[in-house]
Formats: sequence, structure tokens, C-alpha cells
Amino acid sequence: MRRLLKIIGIVVGIVLLTTVAFGAGLFVGGANLLAPGIIRTTDQPEQFSIFWQAWNLVQANYVDREALDNTRLTYGAIRGMVDALGDTGHSTFLSPEQYTQQQSDLSGSFSGIGAQVSMKDGLPVIVAPLDDSPAQKAGIKAGDIILQVDGEDTTGLTLNEVVAKIRGTKGEPVTLTLLRVGDSQSMEITIVRDDIVTPTATWAMIPGTSVALIRLSQFSQNAKSELLMAIEGAQAANATGLIVDVRSNPGGLLEQAVAVTSQFLKDGNVLLEEDAQGQRTPFPVTPGGAATEIPLVVLINPGSASSSEIFAGAIQDHKRGQLVGETTFGTGTVLQPYQLQDGSALFLGVKQWLTPDGRRIRDQGIQPDVEVKIPLGTDLLTPSLIREMTPEELQSSPDLQLLKGLELLGAQPQ
Repeated sequence: MRRLLKIIGIVVGIVLLTTVAFGAGLFVGGANLLAPGIIRTTDQPEQFSIFWQAWNLVQANYVDREALDNTRLTYGAIRGMVDALGDTGHSTFLSPEQYTQQQSDLSGSFSGIGAQVSMKDGLPVIVAPLDDSPAQKAGIKAGDIILQVDGEDTTGLTLNEVVAKIRGTKGEPVTLTLLRVGDSQSMEITIVRDDIVTPTATWAMIPGTSVALIRLSQFSQNAKSELLMAIEGAQAANATGLIVDVRSNPGGLLEQAVAVTSQFLKDGNVLLEEDAQGQRTPFPVTPGGAATEIPLVVLINPGSASSSEIFAGAIQDHKRGQLVGETTFGTGTVLQPYQLQDGSALFLGVKQWLTPDGRRIRDQGIQPDVEVKIPLGTDLLTPSLIREMTPEELQSSPDLQLLKGLELLGAQPQ
């Protein structure tokens, strides 16, 4: 993605936080010579004196001297600064290890248990286990709260720290202590890590109907190619309607969002991009979409974010199909990556996304045309599951959002 992956420059800023003087242009503030020195450059804001005062007090007085890891303290300061921007779930700081992990995720393969994890009310929560993953096979469910990883309490850990502890070498076990919604006691589940090759797009014909379910799990670099294979498969099976499921899809690459959305639209824009001065740049539909006529329903929920919201918003604005489910997450800033000199990276929201009609996604999300709420932790139907189901089993499923989609398409299971 030209906007997500293009490295514009090196951000130096506060990366080189240290307690020694920086050389020319520095001064020490504070008249009390017995107090810690407060050091800042002459071109820095006055508030930096407060930061340096706190930094020096910690360095001079904190009792646990082994905890004074300057790299960890620096990273913590940067994360705090980015969190204060309020761009929850998007602008972020990644350590060198986390940045490498993030690039692996976008490639569609990594080693771990195969589950999407997010933070809710300060606690790590399973968003959804990936299809056919070790997590799904072990019984992990959406909504499970992760209390411990291998006996270590997750309280106070960042999302990236929790994910790093869950991931590991293929073949090695990891034990999660979980609290499930509705249960009064925690449980332990041990999962053997494996290489996770994330299928971006999977599909299956819904039993008893002529409708195909296409599941988009993320917008990684192979999203368009896998979607085209799914569409071709559905067309070969004589599908008369499509349900595209982007529930709990955290997003991915902007270029893939445009490419995927273009498969369902004939013309117009996929989105608008607005900068700080209010200037808007359109991202037009790429002509020649593979599924521009077939009746369509899109499933969304609060776990649908970023590129998923671009896709859903465009489908809605173009009146191409109905959205069923719940309001999406509301992540709508354009991330510009700035790789720092130690291999860490700052992903900063420098612009924001709007739907083709100019609706803001950030902090608002995309609202469904037909709202259907289901309890957190409900087992969502996936292509791999419905392949093994009878029409009767499908009709009794708790996945009311998918069943509503079938109803809107006039395709009740027979």
C-alpha cells in the first residue's frame, strides 16, 4: 500500500531520551541545585521540562534499580504520548519486535494459536479464533477474557505484550487462563502453537440455498486474489446471491480495501481521504469488478474495523447491498509509518477516511441498515462450519445475523 508502506522519514523526536546533556543549545532549568537537572533543547516546548523533571526523578530515586531500563522507559513514554492522541486502535508505537510481527501478520502467515485479540475495558479479549486454527480446535470462543498466559497475570500488560506472550515456536504449548461470558469460574486451556497461514477469503454454499457465504478475515496483501477465487467458485456453483462476512475483521492494507471493494462496484469512489486542511482526495473504483450485479448482503459487527469499514461504507453509500449486524468499530485514520532508528516504528494517523458520500468513519463507525444484535461469544458461522451443516442445523443456529442476511436475499434454507 503506497500510503501505509511508504516510509517518509525518520522520526527522531523523543527516541533518544537520556539523562545526559545533548550538547550545544541545551540548558538546565530549576534554581535548586540539589534537585535533579531538567534538560531540554531550546526549540522544544516548555512542557518538556516537566517530562525531564519526572524522568530525572525516576532515575535518581526509584527503589528498584533493575527496573530502570532506559529503552523500556522510552518506549513507555512514546506509547503514552500516542495514546493521548485518542486515535484508539489505530495510531500506535511498535517496538522492533512488534514491528517485525506486524509485517508478518500482513503477509498472511505467522506462528501462534490463530486468534484475534483486542483490548476491552483494559482486559485482553478474544475477538475471534481464526477458521480451522489451533485456538478454534481447542475450544477458544469469541469474548473469552484472557486472565493469564502461562500463569502470568495479564493485568497491566499492553495488547502487544499479551500477543507476544501467546505467540511462540511451532510445537510449543501455551496455557491460557480464561473467563468466559456467563461463567463464574475461570478455565485453563492449553494449546499447541502451530504455523498459522491465514486464509484471507474462504467461501462455501449455504446448505439448502443458492447463496454463497464469503468470509473475509482481513485485508492482507493477498485479499484481492483470494476473493476472486472465492467469487469464481461461487459463480461456478450457480450462486444467485452473496453474503460477505467482514465481522471481526480488523482491516489491513488500504490498497486491498480499494481492490476488494472494486469487485462489487461499477463506478464512483471507494472512499475519500481528508487531510488536516480539509482537502479531500478520492479513491475511485477500479473498473472490471467480478461481482457487480449479483444480490449482496454484508455482515458487520463491532470488531469490523479500518479497511472493513471502508468496504462496508462504500457498499452502503452506493446502495449496492444491505449491511446487517451491529455498528462497526470506528477506525478511520490513515496510518503513515515512520520507522525509527532502532528498528521501532511509529504508525501515526495523518489523514482520515470518509465514505464516498463524505461520512466520517473515525469515532462513528458504519451503522447497519438492518440491526441484529447477538450476544458476545456467540459462535459465528464460517464457511468451514456450514459445509458440514444440514439446512435444519443452519436454521437453529444462534448466528441470527447470517440468518437475517438469508432472509433479505429471499433464500430461506429448504
